[in-house]
Amino acid sequence: MALPLERTCPATGLKLFSAAETLVRWNAVTAVVFLLLGFLWVIPTTLNRVLGPEVVSANLYYQATFLHGWNMLIFWILFFEVALLYFAASAILKTPLALSRLAWAGFWLMLAGAILINYLGMAQPLSFLPFTPYVPLKAPPLFYLAVLLFAIGAILAVLVFFVTLYRAWKEKTYGPSMPLAAFGALTAAILATTTLLSGAIAFIPAFLWSLGLLPNLDPLWWRHTYWGFGHGAQQVNLAAMVTAWYLLALFTVGGTTPSERLSRMAFFLYLLGINLGSAHHLLTEPTGALSSTWTWVNTGYLIHVAVLGSLIHAFSVPAAVERGLRAKGFTQGLFSWLFRGPWGNPGFVSLILSVVLFGLLGGVSGVTMGSYDMNLKWHNTLAVVGHFKGTVVVGTSLAFMGLTYYLLPLLFRRRVIWPRLAAWQPWLFGIGMALLSLAMMRLGVVYGLPRRFGDTFSFGGNPFAFQYPPEVASLLAVMGIGGTLALAGGLLFVLLAVGTLLWGKPLSEDELRQVYAVRVENTETTPKGTYLLALVFLAFFLGYYLYNHWLLSQAWPIGTR
Repeated sequence: MALPLERTCPATGLKLFSAAETLVRWNAVTAVVFLLLGFLWVIPTTLNRVLGPEVVSANLYYQATFLHGWNMLIFWILFFEVALLYFAASAILKTPLALSRLAWAGFWLMLAGAILINYLGMAQPLSFLPFTPYVPLKAPPLFYLAVLLFAIGAILAVLVFFVTLYRAWKEKTYGPSMPLAAFGALTAAILATTTLLSGAIAFIPAFLWSLGLLPNLDPLWWRHTYWGFGHGAQQVNLAAMVTAWYLLALFTVGGTTPSERLSRMAFFLYLLGINLGSAHHLLTEPTGALSSTWTWVNTGYLIHVAVLGSLIHAFSVPAAVERGLRAKGFTQGLFSWLFRGPWGNPGFVSLILSVVLFGLLGGVSGVTMGSYDMNLKWHNTLAVVGHFKGTVVVGTSLAFMGLTYYLLPLLFRRRVIWPRLAAWQPWLFGIGMALLSLAMMRLGVVYGLPRRFGDTFSFGGNPFAFQYPPEVASLLAVMGIGGTLALAGGLLFVLLAVGTLLWGKPLSEDELRQVYAVRVENTETTPKGTYLLALVFLAFFLGYYLYNHWLLSQAWPIGTR
């Protein structure tokens, strides 16, 4: 059935234009397909870590790491973020999507690049061992071409977002100030622009070099520009994740931030300071390319501009939830609002777990790892992997999963199948990833277990191989348990999303209005419980930071034999 050119969502009151709605659908569905591929490729990497290279060879481990990383870290998240950009630009700002043909061109270019990278990783695995293909390692020209195709498609999507934003501003479709979710999407789009330009600066010369048109590339220069792309992409994810948090607080409990001005300022702080975090990949660079003065100013001061932004969001999002629930009558004590929340709603559970686990695992570990002295102990260990499992997985991915539980009925007008399983899915995925992340961080920080190394214990027969202490085996078992739970939760999400599209009950406008209506009550209430939770989080943050300094002090005893 053809969609009308414009319809008003009966649950949210948002205007949904057919071109934007179709593009959101296609990008979101494509994202879930690549999410499934990423889940399948994580199986060999986990088995290699837990059972060793005798069960899963080092070559298969490297191939799986390459394909898992690109599908999960890049394709799943960026396709979903493009869907989020189009939703914010059109539905939230109540304006038709500009340049829809250009948007479709961007989609097909992104899809072509993603498919080509998957094909190359399957057909020529030995040519694509590292996820970070540092120069002088050279991949075949098709690899660099595939990356450029994907990046150009993403740039076109961001351009469409900006033009639509300009149209909405010119036509004054959204009132005196831009809605907060659209402002967050704008932040993500600006960060995406700098990230994609940095990627172009890295990969265009690499493509020409692989063709033999450039005689050589400077390895250090390439690393600088590559991490402007590689780590910058994670800052886009951060802004998009926080945007999803504010949307979920509104959709699930009708919650709004205590101060939109303060939340906007937090997004603005991301623009000022977030990309400085990319430097942590280069802090241990032995060539002296980064001066000591620059390093200390960056890691000791400038990076905390972005940390302040995250701390503001860490208060504002839970406060929005508390305000929404207190307005519904849950006003007793400090935490009755939290206990009485809609815990059977997978969108609400995804929001809470994403905020909590991102803060406790990804956020504090990122600030710790980004400090110059602690980076010496974290760099290139499994702790780095544990960190980004706590950011882009239990943070970004879980937030996007929660938002999907609302996109399915609001855009596809289908009731989510198997509601009891849907209610358990975020718990399976979140708890599993938390166990995996914690085990990885301890294995890396305390025992120095390397990242992305396919023969962790026998070292390929190297005479300098050594025996790890027994606790390592226990932590690997925790990794296996956590990975299994997370994989089950992830595959269940894919099944629920695809199953809803295929077999979900069509929803009438009355049903959408009754079940999914966003009701914003009078929320002029003080978030008392959130104040206490924020203080507890800050105490945990300080304790974790000092604990890591203590661990660092135990690493190299001075003056003893």
